[in-house]
Amino acid sequence: MTSSLRLGWRTLWRDLRAGELRLLIVAVLLAVAALTAVGFFADRLKGGLQRDARQLLGGDAVLASDNPTPDAFVERAKSLGLEATSTYGFPTMARASDAQGGASKLVSLKAVTTGYPLRGSVQVATTSDGPGQATRDVPAPGETWVDASLLESLGLKVGDTLLLGDTGLRVSRVITLEPDRGGGFASFSPRVMLNQADVARTGLVQPASRVNYRFAVAGEAGAVKRFSDWADASLKRGEVRGARLESFESGRPEMTQTLDRAEKFLNLVALLAALLSAVAVALAARGFAASHLDDCAMLRVLGQSQRTIAGAYAFEFFIVGLVASGLGVAIGFGVHYAFVLLLAGLVETALPAPTLWPVAFGLGMGLVLLFTFGLPPVLQLARVPPLRVIRRDVGGLKPASLAVLGIGALGFVAMLLAASSDLKLGLIAVGGFAGAVAVFASLSWVAVKVLRRSVNETTAPRWLVLATRQISARPVYAVVQVSALAVGLLALVLLVLLRTDLVSSWRRATPPDAPNRFVINVMPDQSEAFQKSLRDGGVAKFDWYPMIRGRLVAINDKPVSPDDYADDRAKRLVDREFNLSNSAEAPAHNIVNAGAWTPNAPGEVSVEDGLAETLGLKLGDTLRFDIGGIQNDARITSLRKVDWGSLHANFFVMYTVAELPDVPVTYMGAFRAPETKGFDNALVRAYPNVTNVDMSATIGQVQRVLDQVIRAVEFLFGFTLAAGLVVLFAAVTATREERAREFAVMRAVGARASLLRQVQRAELVGVGLLAGFLASIAASAIGWGLARYVFDFTWTASLWVPVAGALAGAVLALAAGWWGLREVLRRPVVATLRQAAE
Repeated sequence: MTSSLRLGWRTLWRDLRAGELRLLIVAVLLAVAALTAVGFFADRLKGGLQRDARQLLGGDAVLASDNPTPDAFVERAKSLGLEATSTYGFPTMARASDAQGGASKLVSLKAVTTGYPLRGSVQVATTSDGPGQATRDVPAPGETWVDASLLESLGLKVGDTLLLGDTGLRVSRVITLEPDRGGGFASFSPRVMLNQADVARTGLVQPASRVNYRFAVAGEAGAVKRFSDWADASLKRGEVRGARLESFESGRPEMTQTLDRAEKFLNLVALLAALLSAVAVALAARGFAASHLDDCAMLRVLGQSQRTIAGAYAFEFFIVGLVASGLGVAIGFGVHYAFVLLLAGLVETALPAPTLWPVAFGLGMGLVLLFTFGLPPVLQLARVPPLRVIRRDVGGLKPASLAVLGIGALGFVAMLLAASSDLKLGLIAVGGFAGAVAVFASLSWVAVKVLRRSVNETTAPRWLVLATRQISARPVYAVVQVSALAVGLLALVLLVLLRTDLVSSWRRATPPDAPNRFVINVMPDQSEAFQKSLRDGGVAKFDWYPMIRGRLVAINDKPVSPDDYADDRAKRLVDREFNLSNSAEAPAHNIVNAGAWTPNAPGEVSVEDGLAETLGLKLGDTLRFDIGGIQNDARITSLRKVDWGSLHANFFVMYTVAELPDVPVTYMGAFRAPETKGFDNALVRAYPNVTNVDMSATIGQVQRVLDQVIRAVEFLFGFTLAAGLVVLFAAVTATREERAREFAVMRAVGARASLLRQVQRAELVGVGLLAGFLASIAASAIGWGLARYVFDFTWTASLWVPVAGALAGAVLALAAGWWGLREVLRRPVVATLRQAAE
């Protein structure tokens, strides 16, 4: 062991001085730097985006209940050192004084106290159409803040008195943004915000009043988690009825879907960077091993054992891997600050400090990469026979054994799955790449054989004949080169395709013309007139559906109750009324993913697939709803995928008929309001019973976070793209010395430099075309799987992708070859041949 360490130190310093380890160190350093730069930035960005997005809840966790928050929860939060604030709200009527017209309006009242909100800020203005400014204040006693739409409806202005119950409050501010407003029907009415000290004077809260209470906490992540775990356990034990715990992950689906997709894409970027790095390390290590064959043969002649030589190189690689990985982590940490500077303002305040996970991951991945892809060819140096000193044709490198590669690959795959943070994402990406490598090797082997037979050496140009001989003379080497290039191109093509289509999918989820108004409580006799008013006002497209309130009472003739389910969401769904609807045609913004929607089929319903999963429903089940005292049975004939963040009108259950006779019904609509001033007020005055909800603020919040995510993805994509191009450069130039020797021999027997340049270009273009074509086909297949099963959006690759990929591969291979191999033809022939003979 001691002799191995001494020999390892000597060979390490000798190889460092000679520059033998330069390419290997650069490959590992680049790999770790790319991974940790992405990792550090993604780690901090994820924390920052989630922190800013928590303003949509008003805290890190919220206990929502139908009764005042139990003292035990308040005390628990206090004992954990968490900030806490309580709010409560309920629908009520607000009105103007008789002197100002006496108009009234259904409003959503919210009582707050000092400290609200714990996350984010309310934005208020001093006039109805003035710009909003963030504030940490709350309405003072005797004052109220309201939505601009309420002032417009009641004909009031800032400074006027708003009557609520038994008292009047002065309107002092106009709310332009309420971070934790949410998107439920309870929040659809215009907001009236007041100090909790004024609620008693209004006389609105009575023993039988239906009030929604929210207890929000915020603080250190560990303390929040302990509070959430304790609260969740208390709720599951049934200690508190009518309560639920909301967190960022569960409270705002329109935000979590976007951030979940973003997190998965950032993980995919890191995953592909790791795969690209493996290619670079493997190429560099094999070149290192090839250059040390003669040295190891001499060590064997001098009496060194195989065990000593193997131990020496293992020790050398461990030190190199540790140092290179450490430098890579340091460089990655520095590079991630460039991202932070470039993306200043991406999140509202400074990004949180990174965790130690990127450091540990970077060091671990660097060592795993080196030992998995670098050590196997180097360990073969211990088996070089002493005879190689006088016979250079013996003791060459051989493919590593399947056992060695298998053990190393398992470790590497484990690291990749850890990098993915999502088992499905990791398995599709890693499995896709593993399958792609096997396909690349097989098809490139076939292509080399076909190329050799398809070129007629008597009629083909001389440069083409020589290029073909170069490739086909060593088919195994050609297969390795094509496969390495194809893997690198696969990562780049996959990133390009997914980045483009993922961003487009996000944009389609909340397009610029997305509905920003919801109207409910439209009576049947107002339906036609209301739709005409929308068209006359310039609204060409809008969702319009009946809305029916019904309670699920039986499944397959078996009565159901909350006690039948263990899942909290299932209990809540069964314990409340559903918003049902009916339509002869399936909504254009829903996707039927199971069964079939049959227009005008009595007794049939279509169910949202998430509801079906929660309640254990399947095609063919019969549901019984109690609709206003009328029992209605219907069979499930289709399941729909519903995007609840699309801001369209969506329903859990829809009857597939144009009309449902003898059931109480109102209508609801979703549309994008025109810019015409006074449009909303005109609707309210014409239809005073209708609730018109302005969703512009909520849409603005979603789109702002969406823009942040897209910018982050684009910057990370650009960095990893650059890292991939460097790896491709390394793959093309890894054969520099072999090419130099071959071209020196050709020049020695009379070949002109212009002919050899043509040979080199033809070989690079041919390899690049094949690698790009194979990579594009594989990227399309893997991309489809990722889009469908991980990112959850519809995607179909263009037929032009293989053509574009082949051309891009040829251009990249030619460019990398020109840059890295341009000096090969300039070397003196004598110097190259003398070096090869030494």
